[in-house]
Amino acid sequence: MAQTTTLSPPAPNPASQPTQQNQQPKGQVIFSRSTDENGQVSTQSSLPAAQSAAKPAIQPAAEPSAQDAERQAVTFTDFDMDVHLRGAERHLAVRALVTVRNDGKTPLARIPLQLSSSLNWERIRVNGRDVTFPVATLNSDADHTGQLHEAAVPLTQPLAPGQSLQLDVTYSGAIAPSAQRLLVIGTPADVALHSDWDQIAVPFTGLRGFGNVVWYPVSSVPVILGDGARLFDEIGEQKLGMAGAHFRLRLTVEFPHGQAPTVALINGHPAALTVTDAADPGQDQAQEIPGVATASLDGAVLGFEAPSLFVAIRKPHSGANTTVWALPEDEAAVPAWTAAATAVTPFLQGWLGQQPRSQLTLLDLPDPQDAPFETGAMLVTAIRPANPEQLDGILAHALTHAFLHTLTRSPPAWLDEGVAHFMGTLWVEKQRGRDQALGALEASRPALALAEPESPGESSGQPLAAAISPVYYRTKAAYVLWMLRDVAGDSTLSAALRTYDPAADRSSQDASRSANVNAGRSAFEKLLERAGERPDLGWFFADWVDADKGLPDLSIESVFPNPASAGNWLVAVNVANSGYASAEVPVTVRNDSSSVTQRLLVPARGSAVQRILIQGKPIEVQVNDGAVPETQATVHITKLGEPATDMPPAEAPAKQP
Repeated sequence: MAQTTTLSPPAPNPASQPTQQNQQPKGQVIFSRSTDENGQVSTQSSLPAAQSAAKPAIQPAAEPSAQDAERQAVTFTDFDMDVHLRGAERHLAVRALVTVRNDGKTPLARIPLQLSSSLNWERIRVNGRDVTFPVATLNSDADHTGQLHEAAVPLTQPLAPGQSLQLDVTYSGAIAPSAQRLLVIGTPADVALHSDWDQIAVPFTGLRGFGNVVWYPVSSVPVILGDGARLFDEIGEQKLGMAGAHFRLRLTVEFPHGQAPTVALINGHPAALTVTDAADPGQDQAQEIPGVATASLDGAVLGFEAPSLFVAIRKPHSGANTTVWALPEDEAAVPAWTAAATAVTPFLQGWLGQQPRSQLTLLDLPDPQDAPFETGAMLVTAIRPANPEQLDGILAHALTHAFLHTLTRSPPAWLDEGVAHFMGTLWVEKQRGRDQALGALEASRPALALAEPESPGESSGQPLAAAISPVYYRTKAAYVLWMLRDVAGDSTLSAALRTYDPAADRSSQDASRSANVNAGRSAFEKLLERAGERPDLGWFFADWVDADKGLPDLSIESVFPNPASAGNWLVAVNVANSGYASAEVPVTVRNDSSSVTQRLLVPARGSAVQRILIQGKPIEVQVNDGAVPETQATVHITKLGEPATDMPPAEAPAKQP
C-alpha cells in the first residue's frame, strides 16, 4: 500500500497574489526516470515513438567552437522544466523546453548552451528533430567545479537578430559538494566548502544557480576568480539578461522510506509538496520502493535573480509575516528569530505599507558555518542564537524583500536590493542615530568611488536602472534613496514605495522604448513627483539613476560672514563641484549655541552660493553630512578664521540642537 499526503506551505499573506499551490500545472510531463532492481536508469518520454527512437551523436570536442560574441548574443526568455531528483544518489535529471532570442547584431549559426561540468548533455532537439552537437569543457568559475560543459547546437537556418527559437534539451548527472574553484586559488578546504555548499542530498538539496552551480542551461562568457570583478559582473549580466523570462518547473523527488522532504522552494517561492510513501513496508521493500514527492511552480516571471531550487527536511515555525524552516537541533533559537521579525515589522509597515506582498521564508542551513544566501523573499541561513540587535538588522533587510516581491512581480535590482539596504540603515538610525547610519554607508563608499568612472566620457559606468554589480545596485542605490529622502521628504518617499508597481513600471518602459521616447522617466520617478512638493526630479534621476555620471566632488571655495542687524549674521557659502553629477547637499552654519541648515543644489562642473542668516557670531560652516557620496571626503568643514577641512562622517563633530 502507498500513503499520500500533501504538505502545503504556510498560508500566504492575504495581500499576496494566489500562490502556485492553488493552481493546476499547465504543462505536460514530458519525461520520467526510474531505476530497476539492477540499478539501471531508464527514461520514458511522452514524445511519439518515431521521434524518440534514436538519440543523436554527441561529439566530444578538444576545444570550444563557440565565440564570446555568440554567447553574449543569446538571451533566455522562457524555461519549461521537468526536474527529477534522487537524493540518495545525488542525482539530477532534467528535460526542458527553453526559448532563446538572438540579441546580437548578426545571425547565429549555432546556439551555445552550458551546464555544470558535473552534468552531461544527453539530447538536444531543434524544431522537433534531433541534432548532433559537439560538447567542450570550458574553464569557468561560474560553477563550483570550476568548469562548464558547453554544447554548440548547430542550426540549419541561422537565427536572425531579434528572432527566437525553442530548444528541447535533456541532461543529467550527480551534484555533490565541490569547492574546486576555491581550492585552486588556495582557499583552505573547510572555508571553501562552507562557501560552496551546493549539493543534492536526502536531508538537504540546495542549488543556488549561476555563480554557484549551473543546474539549468545558460550561455555565458567564461570567467575565473582572481580576474578582478569579471566573475561578479558576469553573474550580474546573467541575472539582468534573464529578468522578465517566464519560468515553469515541475519537480519530482525520490526519497528513501520515512525521509520525505517537508519543504520545497523554487526561485525562493514555497511550492506545495504532494508526498507518496510506502505504508509500513518491510526492510527489503523500503530499499527497493522509493517514496515520491512532487511540486510545481507555474506562471512565474524571473526578476534580477538566478533560478534556484531547494528541497529539505525541516520543521516549520510561523512568525510575523515569516516562516522559519528549522532543524531539530536549532529549534531553541527560532523564538529569537520570530521575535526579531515581530520587532521590525511595525517599522517596515510605516515605510512600505501594512502588508508585505509575500511571506518571508527562512531556511536553516545544514552547517552553522555555511555562508548565507538570499534570493527574493527567501533567506537561507543558519538558524542559530544571536543577540536581538544582530537579528533585528538581518530581519529588517530580509523582510523588506517580502514587502516588494510577489511570484510575478519584483522590482529592478537597484530598488529591490537598494530599498532593503536602505531600510537596514534606517533601522540603524532608529536605534542609534543618523550619524551611525551614515557611518555604516561610509564603510562602503570607498569601493563605490573606486568603481565609478572619473568622467562620463571615460566610461559609461553602470546606470542604476541596468546595474549588474552589487556596489551599484546595493551601495549606490542606498545612497540614492537617502538623497531622495532628504530631497523629497520621508512621507513622499514612503508614499512612492507603498504604491510602486514593478509590473506597471516594466510595461511603461517597454512601451516607451517601442515608441522611441524617453524610457528613463520611470514609474517610480513619477510617483515621487505626484506624492510630494517637488514637481520635477528629472535632474536627479538623469544624473543618479538613468545614467552613471560618477560621483560629485564638492569643496567649500569661500565663506563670507557679515554682521547684520540685531546680532544676526549673514553667511555666504560658496560651494564648488568638480564632478559630473549634480548634488543637493545640506549647508550648515554653527555658532556657540545653535545651528541653521539649508539645502543647496550644486550643479555638475559648477558652483553655487547659499546665504544663511544666523543669530550670533558664526564659528563653523559644514557642507554635506555624508548622505551624498563623493569621490573623496563626504563632510567638508570650515572653521571661520581657520583653513577648511574634509573628513568622513564618523569624524564630523556632533550637530548642535
